[in-house]
Amino acid sequence: MSLRNALLAMLTSQPMTGYDVYKNFQTSVGYVWHAPDSQIYPELRRMEQDGLIRGESVQWGKRGTKKRYSITEAGVESFQTWLNAPPEYQRERDPVRLRAAYLEWAEPKASTEFFRAHVAYHSSRIEDWEDMIRALRDHSNPTLAKRIEGKPADEAARITAYKVFAYEGMIARARAEIAWAKRGLELVEQLEAGISRPPDDGGTRP
Repeated sequence: MSLRNALLAMLTSQPMTGYDVYKNFQTSVGYVWHAPDSQIYPELRRMEQDGLIRGESVQWGKRGTKKRYSITEAGVESFQTWLNAPPEYQRERDPVRLRAAYLEWAEPKASTEFFRAHVAYHSSRIEDWEDMIRALRDHSNPTLAKRIEGKPADEAARITAYKVFAYEGMIARARAEIAWAKRGLELVEQLEAGISRPPDDGGTRP
């Protein structure tokens, strides 16, 4: 259902072909909800069958055609119902924390590389999200630009502010992951030095 709502979110900006949905997905909601094309195209077909979107054939090249999707009233209603409902949380399935809990079975070098990789990954994601925030704020993100086209300034600012806020949350979470991994590196070092007590800084060390 989350993929469905992510696709509905995309289509609230403008009608798109399946290819356009996939392409724009990677530069907008794909930053917060990953999905490959093998999931996107079948879901679009199911959404059309359920009446949430409408597909029409449009010219593609000299002889070809593509199906272009637009959101229906039922789709808008479904999307708004999801947004207005309380959030649903799932029980944790965290492979990173699962692995960390059993690092006593790993070689010290492997444990160190595990935490370093975690720092590198989340540092890279922060850079991506900071780039996205800049593109949102200057309206150079094409999906946002289309969404706010013709909107009054206050409405455009409201649309932009919520999206920036979402990515700021992603950055804050990534920074917390980096801080946790850095404490993990200290823990490996201390344990290998024969110090059994893990570092205790109240979770505030950067």
